[in-house]
Amino acid sequence: MKKKLALLVLAAFMSMSMMSGCVSKQGEETASSTTAEAGEDNVLNVYTAIEDEQVSDYLTEFKEQHPDVTVNVTRESTGVITSRLLAEKDNPVADVVWGLSATSLLVLKQEGMLEPYAPEGVDRILPQFKDTDDTPSWVGIDAWETAWIVNKEVLKEHGIDEVPTSYEDLLDPKYEGLICMSNPASSGTGLLTVNGIMSLYGDEEGWNYLDKLDKNVAVYMHSGSHPAKETAAGEYGIGISFGYRCLQSAQEVGSDICEAVFPEEGSGWDMEANALVKKDNIKPIAKEFLDWAISDNIMTKYAKSYPIVAIGVGDDVPEGYAENPIDQLLPDIDFDKAAANRETILKEWAERYDAKSAAEES
Repeated sequence: MKKKLALLVLAAFMSMSMMSGCVSKQGEETASSTTAEAGEDNVLNVYTAIEDEQVSDYLTEFKEQHPDVTVNVTRESTGVITSRLLAEKDNPVADVVWGLSATSLLVLKQEGMLEPYAPEGVDRILPQFKDTDDTPSWVGIDAWETAWIVNKEVLKEHGIDEVPTSYEDLLDPKYEGLICMSNPASSGTGLLTVNGIMSLYGDEEGWNYLDKLDKNVAVYMHSGSHPAKETAAGEYGIGISFGYRCLQSAQEVGSDICEAVFPEEGSGWDMEANALVKKDNIKPIAKEFLDWAISDNIMTKYAKSYPIVAIGVGDDVPEGYAENPIDQLLPDIDFDKAAANRETILKEWAERYDAKSAAEES
């Protein structure tokens, strides 16, 4: 199976030293997470950075299996969810974290905020997709990567016919004011893009690259998906986002208008992963949720959107990805370093570029 072969190659890319490792929008399943008593065993508080439409689709099966459980979903971008979890460290609200970046979960583990738990079926998960402790503190479900979407009509309005296909192309002065990008302080997509650039160029040259890119950026958005959506809507010429969202947005408006691009040099990337939050009242339903969240049926659903998942589910790579999508991922991403340096990177980034950050999005 192509996907299984790709996943096996992934093991050579990821460091086995991963020892430690999106305020809220409420989904339709949810009342505010403050409305339920924390001790109620039939109330489950889920924090997630999974895309809105995916949350509803994915949860259908779990809700059918547990009709008496109230599922409160707090969904936001990765950076916002991570900051919220850290702020609630001493009085946690979330019962489980679902589909948050592994880099963020590494930070949470370092802070002692995760309860080790081996979900049912965890032996099926490839080693590089889970914490290496005997009882893992986090378990991955899929990988996502840097991509951008190009609105060819907007570029033509500015006399530009070329579609940028590399990181270096994005530095061309003709793109000044035409690029939007995810803000790494609030978006996991923005952070994995910055981490990828640092891995590709090295720290010093990486910051030099970002200085040059900033000259062409009009705005940094507080969401991984917003740059793709806004570019597809004709607000910008290029939106630096992630693969799934760029492909979806391009398909929605048509290939004659928009094109999704994966950078020639390779993409920065991270994993979406799950974890049990450490708290005094760990509910049985929280563990049942984590069991379900890596089950065969839900893994099959993950694989419809993301070509790289934590187990080899299915033969078909989603349309728009390379035949062997593992080839697109930069091979030298150090996730431990990314987690350890997260605050330093974000502080430096804010000092340099935060003046172009968008207002907080509702």
